[in-house]
Amino acid sequence: MSQMQPTSRKKKQPNDSMVTSQKDTIQTDCVLLPYDFPHQPPRGYEYKAFSYKTNVISIWTVYQSGFTYNGNAESYCIWGFYNTKTKQYHAPVNSKTVGEVVDINDTTPYTSMPLKLNPLEYAFLHS
Repeated sequence: MSQMQPTSRKKKQPNDSMVTSQKDTIQTDCVLLPYDFPHQPPRGYEYKAFSYKTNVISIWTVYQSGFTYNGNAESYCIWGFYNTKTKQYHAPVNSKTVGEVVDINDTTPYTSMPLKLNPLEYAFLHS
């Protein structure tokens, strides 16, 4: 008779589909827009704000009707960032990078990025 070797019992590991890292999770906890946010969302859009860092809120424009390429799901586009400590708005460099401070009066309902207008364009838009 052959001798049976003891088998080591492995701890039960969770399935790979159950294991997620923090960077794989989607943040769904919306926060309120800053009280001094002056814009109303354009038709078909809404604003959503998310906690980005401890003292920074990311503000997004959300197109509710969606597009064909994404199965008509909501489409998110970064509007800008708001620093809750300094009470200043920042233009985005991209959706993950906070850019330069902007004057809220120089922003539009679609973006906080400053527009580079020639004098004629400026007169037309600010009349």
